[in-house]
Amino acid sequence: MIIKQLKVGFMEVFCYILGCEQTSKGLLIDPAGDEERILETAQSLGLTIESIVNTHGHPDHSCGNRKVKEQTGAKIFMHADDDRLFNATEGESMAIQMGFSPSPPADVLVQDGDTIPVGQRELTVLHTPGHSPGGICLYTGNNLFTGDTLFVGAVGRTDLPGGSLEILLKSIKERILPLPDDTIVWPGHDYGGSPTSTIAEEKKHNIYITDFQLV
Repeated sequence: MIIKQLKVGFMEVFCYILGCEQTSKGLLIDPAGDEERILETAQSLGLTIESIVNTHGHPDHSCGNRKVKEQTGAKIFMHADDDRLFNATEGESMAIQMGFSPSPPADVLVQDGDTIPVGQRELTVLHTPGHSPGGICLYTGNNLFTGDTLFVGAVGRTDLPGGSLEILLKSIKERILPLPDDTIVWPGHDYGGSPTSTIAEEKKHNIYITDFQLV
């Protein structure tokens, strides 16, 4: 699997370009600004972008959906709970007020356990609500793309509409921590001491895991 991590947009979200070496088919996780740079990077990797997957619907993570979809024809994948919330009038108003372009409605609504193809590879959807009702992580091989559910040394905020610290910690305990310790954590923002981590490192050093005794 080809994996390219890019920090994009004025909120410095991590966008991920994933690709299948055998088919040159590609997928974007959270295109969040700097769309031309994202697409130029994908092209330099020899990839044709066919899918856009949002780890959640917050506009800082989905603001590039429209432009990327217009330029590539890629289908947008989002959990049904967040697609419903952020495509309502209130969700679109939130995006505009924050200075973002609202995302079009998702083409494909996903649920826990669904798989999303990337050429001959696939991502497994783990529903991890708490930061938002439809927050998801994406798991493939020993890689976990956590969006704003889990950061390096921290977790996503829970004071936005639909957020809950109790639910977020439950998601981390039940859906993330049981994964193999060597699983690489690819977060949604560069808020920690490094741009990536592992499940083992987060079990040792993430205060939201240690102080809340999730392990």
